[in-house]
Amino acid sequence: MDQPKIERMLRLMWLLASNKNYTIDELGSTLHMSYRTVYRYIDTFKNSGFAVIKLYGNVYKLGKMPKSTPDFEKLLYFSEEEAYILNGLIDRLDQTNAIKAVLKKKLSAIYNSTNISEFVDNKTLSANLANLRKAINEKRVVKLIGYESSHSGTKRDRIVEPYGFTTNDIDVLAYDSQDLKNKVFKIARIEEVEILDSPWEFESSHRKQGMDIFRMSGHIAKRVKLRLNIRAKNLLREEYPLAGKYLQKEGNYWILETDVYDYAGVCRFYVGLADEIKIIDSPEFAAYAKEYMSRNIAKL
Repeated sequence: MDQPKIERMLRLMWLLASNKNYTIDELGSTLHMSYRTVYRYIDTFKNSGFAVIKLYGNVYKLGKMPKSTPDFEKLLYFSEEEAYILNGLIDRLDQTNAIKAVLKKKLSAIYNSTNISEFVDNKTLSANLANLRKAINEKRVVKLIGYESSHSGTKRDRIVEPYGFTTNDIDVLAYDSQDLKNKVFKIARIEEVEILDSPWEFESSHRKQGMDIFRMSGHIAKRVKLRLNIRAKNLLREEYPLAGKYLQKEGNYWILETDVYDYAGVCRFYVGLADEIKIIDSPEFAAYAKEYMSRNIAKL
């Protein structure tokens, strides 16, 4: 997860746990986020174990703190489970990011009651990354233990030949020696990396993949150009921060022109805001989007 998104989530936590009640619209206005993004973050909090309570209408609050907790205006309290999740988010920041070290130091110093220092010292992610780097340097096969795939919905071990990383070491590029395919594995979804004695066997089949701003990977880039209104532009930057580098203002609209490796990512965003986005000079993507919408409408 990128740093701006973490900052927005932390600010939302602060408001949800404050003494004042905010509606979803007020939260969005205060944090410069759409109501859609606010709801998505609230769902993330719920799914991560936070106690999120709906008071009435569209007013939500974080659950009350223990009585032993200092005054909230001086300190935001996290349970042990919440501290672990927050630490995991911070771990995903770039290793060179100075704010990362400051955040960890503050959390470790403040949350003695939640034993967060134990989680701050958790080296699982770092150890997995170190083992992957070592395997790449030594050209050795690894076992990704307990890898959870969002595509297949399964959790199992994978035998792969790792050979590279995506931006900020979020994913590892590897050749799956069981499926005989080049794949991208998210490092945060790996329970443990075990380096095996076996050397690479399929090096000639390794193919470096690119990753686009919609987090889709592949080998062949395809150009897309979209015209967005202000709302669509804001939603795009909130959900896909790297898109900001490719946005150009044109009158009352914004132009996004970028390469993608799979139309699926950009199409999902476009379909949700089709009346606020216009496809420009991208006939292949226009055909893909039309077929996508027709196929899914037929399911209704």
